[in-house]
Amino acid sequence: MRLAELSERGGVPVGTIKYYLREGLLPPGRRVSATQAEYDEAHLRRLNLVRALIQIGRVPVATAREVLGHIDDESLGTTFRVGAAMWALPHPPEVPADDPTTAEVTAGVDRFLGDLGWHHAREIGALSPSYRQLVTTMATLTRLGYTIGPDTLAAYAVHMESVARLDLDQLDAFDDDREKAEAAVAGAVLFEPVLAALRRLAQEEHTTRRYGL
Repeated sequence: MRLAELSERGGVPVGTIKYYLREGLLPPGRRVSATQAEYDEAHLRRLNLVRALIQIGRVPVATAREVLGHIDDESLGTTFRVGAAMWALPHPPEVPADDPTTAEVTAGVDRFLGDLGWHHAREIGALSPSYRQLVTTMATLTRLGYTIGPDTLAAYAVHMESVARLDLDQLDAFDDDREKAEAAVAGAVLFEPVLAALRRLAQEEHTTRRYGL
């Protein structure tokens, strides 16, 4: 397809696509003349991902370029390719590691992960943005007096394991590691809000059932 068709199918103005090309967010098309190039379905898929990152996820261009760089890194296996792309996404601010509450919560999180049998998560620890986010959030809850006990957290974790398996089942639909990584990143930007909305709707439904109107 030509640039105009890519623009029409992707719902992105030609000028914006040219900007993405200049910034290295979109790979160049196959040159057919000095002034024209052809694009394929992979370009359309990548365009949709870039649009999700920048226009919906509000990810800075430099960060989006880093995420896409990991997605395209063929030297990485599936786990590292997906993981590196996910880790490069923006994450909430963290509290200082030397904060006494943070240190106490970190020790508790490590015990918790060990009890769950999530040994990989425990081993990589602070290298993972998700681990640091969990510690930061739990420390904030503790300081505000909303401490969540390990039994309650473990009950949530069991459900999250089921969600994770569903996520990976979706990734297994793609044969190519690049497509797996693209789908994982798109899911983080586009589908996590769906999960949050479903949780809120379920709360509303069961609150009504339990307490009435």
